[in-house]
Parts: sequence; C-alpha cells; structure tokens
Amino acid sequence: MTSGPEHHSTVARRAVLGTALGGAAAAALPGTAQAEEPSRTAPPALDEKRARPWKLRDTMTTDGAWATFLRRQDLLWTRLPTRWYEGPFLGDGLLGSMIYQEPGANRIRFTVQHGRVQDHRPEFGSGWGTCRLPVGHLTLDPVGTITAVDWRLSLWNAELTGTVTTSAGTLTLSALIHDEVLAVKVRASGDERAVWTFHPEEAVSPRKIQEGPPEGYTPNPPWTTRTTSDGTEQVLQPLTGGQTATAYRRDGDELLLSVGHSAPSTTAAEADSLRTLRRAGSHSTLRKRHTRWWHAFYQKSFVSFPDQRLQSFHWIQLYKVASASRAGGPVMATSGPWLEPTPWPAVWWNLNVQLEYWLIHGSNHLELDSLATTLRQNQEQLIANVPATYRGDSSGVGRSSDMFANRSVGRPGTGAEVGDLTWALHNVWLSYRHSMDKTLLRDTVFPVLRRAINYYLHFLTPGSDGKLHLPSTLSPEYPVVPPQDTNYDLALIRWGCRTLIESAELLGIDDESKPRWQEVLAKLTPYPVDDNGFMIGADTPYAQSHRHYSHLLMVYPLYLVNWDQPESRDLITKSIVHWHALTGAHRGYSYTGAASMYAMTGDGDTAISYLRKFFDPTTRYPCQANTHYTEAGPVIETPLSASQSLHDMFCQSWGGVIRVFPAVPTAWADVTLHDFRTQGAFLVSAVRQKGTTRFVRVRSLAGEPLKLRHGIGGRLTALLDDGTPARTRDLGDGILAIDLPKGREVLVHSGSRPDLVIAPVAVSEPGPAWGLP
Repeated sequence: MTSGPEHHSTVARRAVLGTALGGAAAAALPGTAQAEEPSRTAPPALDEKRARPWKLRDTMTTDGAWATFLRRQDLLWTRLPTRWYEGPFLGDGLLGSMIYQEPGANRIRFTVQHGRVQDHRPEFGSGWGTCRLPVGHLTLDPVGTITAVDWRLSLWNAELTGTVTTSAGTLTLSALIHDEVLAVKVRASGDERAVWTFHPEEAVSPRKIQEGPPEGYTPNPPWTTRTTSDGTEQVLQPLTGGQTATAYRRDGDELLLSVGHSAPSTTAAEADSLRTLRRAGSHSTLRKRHTRWWHAFYQKSFVSFPDQRLQSFHWIQLYKVASASRAGGPVMATSGPWLEPTPWPAVWWNLNVQLEYWLIHGSNHLELDSLATTLRQNQEQLIANVPATYRGDSSGVGRSSDMFANRSVGRPGTGAEVGDLTWALHNVWLSYRHSMDKTLLRDTVFPVLRRAINYYLHFLTPGSDGKLHLPSTLSPEYPVVPPQDTNYDLALIRWGCRTLIESAELLGIDDESKPRWQEVLAKLTPYPVDDNGFMIGADTPYAQSHRHYSHLLMVYPLYLVNWDQPESRDLITKSIVHWHALTGAHRGYSYTGAASMYAMTGDGDTAISYLRKFFDPTTRYPCQANTHYTEAGPVIETPLSASQSLHDMFCQSWGGVIRVFPAVPTAWADVTLHDFRTQGAFLVSAVRQKGTTRFVRVRSLAGEPLKLRHGIGGRLTALLDDGTPARTRDLGDGILAIDLPKGREVLVHSGSRPDLVIAPVAVSEPGPAWGLP
C-alpha cells in the first residue's frame, strides 16, 4: 500500500500543490501566491500603454459588489436544523463541519471530520479496512431551552454567523474553518453562557449502519485524552498503522480546534495537531487569512442567470467544492469531508469521483483538482491493483478505495468492473485540456492512461467477424453482465486509444504501441445497439431501470457519439428516452446526466425540465434543504454535477469548438458569463439579453486554435484588443475560426458595438433561500 505522508504541514502541501497541476494550481491553499498560467512560447504582446479600443466594463471588480451579489445567494435558517442535510456546513478541503441539533437533546452539534482520517488495514477492504473514519463532534450546550435561531451562511466570507435564542438569553456565534482549524466565537448575553464539550467518536467504519464487520476484524484501540502545559486538550486515537489526534483550546469567547492524522507513524499526528493550532493564532487572525483567500477565490469567474433558486444553488456548489477539495489533498470520498453514517465511507470510482470534479473546469478553479494529484501521486498503487501477471505494463483501480486508490481490479472475462481508472483519467485529461499544461499531460495523463489501456489490450481478441471483442465486464452498476462487448468499456477503450495517439504526438513521443492503438480503433467492434438505442453490451439490452448512465458514456461525457454527427442524432435521442422510460431506479444524477445530454443536443428546455426533477420534493431522492443529497448515506457528487448541467447549458467546448449559450432555456432571456474557462485554455465572457447574444469576448491563455460557435446573427465584427480586425474563417454551421495569440483577446459582436458590461442579471424567477428560511 502506498502510504500517506507522516507530516501534513502547510508547507508540504503547498510543495505538492505546486507540482501537481503545473503553475495553474498554486493558488489552492491559503497564503500562496496567485500562479501564472502554464508557460508556453510567448506570443505578440499587447502594448498596454496604448489606449485599448474596447474593454469590458466589469461591475464585479470590487469587494463591495461581490459581497452584495453573494449575499443574495446565502443560506438562511430561522428554524433549528435537526439533520446533517438541513444545516450549515464549513470546510477548507480537509477539515469539515456540519452544524445541526444534537439528536434528541437541547444542544447544537458541530461535527468534526477530516478528509485524511482513514483506517489503514487493506486486508479488510475499502468498506472496513481503509475507509474514512469518524473523528468526533463538539456540542454547544446552552443554559436555557433553545427557542429560535437566526443564522446566515455567508458564501462571500465562508462563515456561519447568527444567534441562538434560549429561555435564558442569547448566544451570538461566528464559525469558520481555515487551514485545518475550526474557529468558533460565541458571546453570551442575559443569563446564557456557552458550554463546549468535545465528544470523540469510535474509530470504526460508518458502514456499520448496513452490515457487521468482516471476519477477523478487531476494533481500533480506544482513544485517550491529555491536557498540555498550555491548557490545550487533546484526544489521541491510536490506529493500526496510524494515528488521529484532535486538539482544542478555549480562550474567552473563542474555541479553536484542529485535527491531525499520520500514517504510517503512530505518533506524528499528536504534534501536528498542536502545531496547527499554534500556527492559527486567534479567531480574528485566522479570519483575516480566511476571508482573503475566499474573496480571491470567487473573483476568478462569474455567472448570473434569472432563476434565483438555481442561481443561488450554483454558487453554493462552488462554495461546497472549495470547502471539500484542494489539489494535493485527498480525493473526495462520497461524502466529501463531512462524514456521516453511510454504507459508502470511501472513494467510489465508477461515477461518483468523476461527477464530483466536473464543475471546477468551467468555473476556472483547477486549483481544486485533488483527483489529478491523487492519480499522479499513487501510480505505484495503481500498478499494484492489477493482477501480478499484468503489472509490467498495466494499471487499474477497483470500484471503491481509500484516498490512496488502494483497491484491486478484476480481470475482463470474469464480469469484473474494469474501466473506472480510464474514466477517472478522462477527468484529468479535462484538466489538461482546460489548462493546456503539458506537465500534467506528460506526468499523469499519458503514462497512467497508457497502462490503463494496456490492461484492456491484454484481453481484446478477434472474432469470426474480424472485429476485436472484449470478454465479459460489468457496466456500473447494471445487474446483468454482458457476455462480451460492454458499451461502458468499448467507449473508454476508444476514447483512451484516441487520446494516447493525440498525446504522444503533442509530447513528441514515438511510442511503440501506436500501431496497436490504431489497430484497435480500426477493428474494435461497434457499440451494441437495438431498436431502443445503446444496449448494455452484446446480447444484453437495457431492459430494467438503472440509475447509472454507464452504457451511454460515448454520448456523455466522452462525446464520441455526438449531436454534430447528424447520423447519430436518432440513436442518441432514443437511447436517452429509453433510459428514462424505465422508471424506479433513477436517482439524482440520473436527472443531472439527462440534463447534460439534452444540453449537448441544444435543447435547453428539455434539459432544464430534467434538471428540475432533481429539485422536485416529490422526487424520491431530491436535493435537500442545504443543497446536499442523500440516498442510503451522503453522496456529494449529485449536487455538484447539477452545477455542471448548468455549465453545459451556458457553454460547452468539446470537439475543439467553443459553444456559447448552446442550450439556454427559453425562459432565461438574460445570462452573463465572465472568465468561463474552456478547453484550449480560453476564458470566455458573454452576455445574453432578451434572448439574444450581445457579444462574446475570448481570451487565450495558451495560444491554441480557436473555433467559436458564437450564436450571434447578422454581419459579424471580430476585433483584437489592439483594435485591429482579427483574422477569421467561416467554417459553416455558425462556427468561426479566429487567429488569437496567447495572452490576447478578441471581441465578437454584430451591428454597432454593444455595451460591454459584465453585471448580474435581474431575477425573473424569484425563489426562497436555501437552508430553512
């Protein structure tokens, strides 16, 4: 097993971060400087001393403007939340807390969980032996009976503020998490006083709610407590092959708490938690660093549209993903850093991980990509996951794992689930395409994808039809295993071989396997289809309701079969229709997936109708009050993927073409996008007013070829930022090729120049705040 670092200091995490995604990731942690874009050959530079002939007037450049806008997106509570999926949540990518009423008690619970805290006994599997482990929770115990709350979760400050009214007086609180420290400040008035109690939780798998432990499993040793010379309290949780330590101290109205975890060291966490606490200083000192980080974070991109409820939801998801992930940190588990009782206390690789990270690309936040860094850092483990016979050239990962990707993968021919690593690498390839950082391509995408595809190649065999066929593999998580040629895997093989050929050319690698990849693309059997569209696999129709869209991966998100292929449109349509026609097993991401697929077809009205099913309280598994989501336990990916569905309505960039406002619902006449990041490392700004795209501005960060489906009618003007006309070519179908050097911008519009204003749009569909308002 690949071990975690024994000492997770801020300096160490920043060092990992700086190399994980090239320069694009260096702003991921508090205190780090904003990085430059990935280095490439310098283009002709614009002389900024000369007056620009045009420039966007961005009204969102001041802290005041942002504070005002985001305040309208905040979550509010006038009732005390009683469940985790109703209450406020805080996080910094590692430490997480959810706030709600202590079950059955006149107390308020602040959960204390950490993304690095896991067991280290792989012999008991990912559900028990390498699962995320609970840490504990704080309770705020008032003197009087709680009669009311008035809380606000400020997105702008990433801070919970408000009051708790009791029969004895009032508690006024502020809470935030920054740099692995939970900082809470509570002032009491009247006869009220704040009493804090920390409750350690047993270091046993949360999966115990579903099943008993495996044979031979023994509980971790009990925790111990100590008080240091400066009055800091510590809870020490010994583990087999590791240690968790929680340190907390009170200073007047303030309480600071930190969690350390070490592996394989069984002692380092103790010192780490104390060191982190000392480094934090006071609540006010920490808050200054905290708000500075969050204010810079939000201003990297902007989107506004007229549905208040969904607009607020979208900004909450951005807050959520930044609370749950940082490049260089642990890959998100199904619950993120907010562990609750769940049958899924690990990392799930057959859909969950992939959906968790999609929204970071368009929102211009590649610094949050802990999936890419997890795969880069654990390549030896990915090799160890395949059977010994294939470790010379192959890699893989099983359905679920710990944060180090420790889970063996089965063999094709046994009905095993094989393609999950390849799908995860598609996410990393998306990070490469949105950054054009060749370091990421060279060090992660190409070498790991090469081994993932090699594993498939060992099992492809020619049939009597002259085509290459794959023996039985599982389509996640369909209950019937095809005898061969599972569409999930055929799509991933095709995407993988194409990407390897393209990557080798970009990297200047004359790879000996290139002829084999070309042969596979030429001879791989076609996707099995029937009268209802794409099947699960050979001789296996899609015949029972299924929450996953694993059999449709070639449509979305791989876009191998897409709407730009007229011959594919009927097949795409009937496949999606049939998938949703069989009801009963659909879950939240079934609706977000369908929304994104319809957005690909350009049908924004159908896309939004499917997306709204996720928010319909009559749906069996709807979005919850605080925008989290639960089935048998917390599953963080579904709400995050709903934000990606919105992205897909506003801007798409697959197939080498940027599509601006490709599937905006008819009811949304006005939309503003600013610095939306696309493949090719472009930043797109565009304004839609009264159902018409007024202008599109594109900035090139890497000098890649630009093909723009702009959606603007009439005679076009395309001006570079020095006032000279851009060199363009009309490619037909509304696509314009534009010569745009790195570091330069182009403005596209028709008629007289419109007002180039970036501003929030007016709300035409009011809605209540999220939370319990």
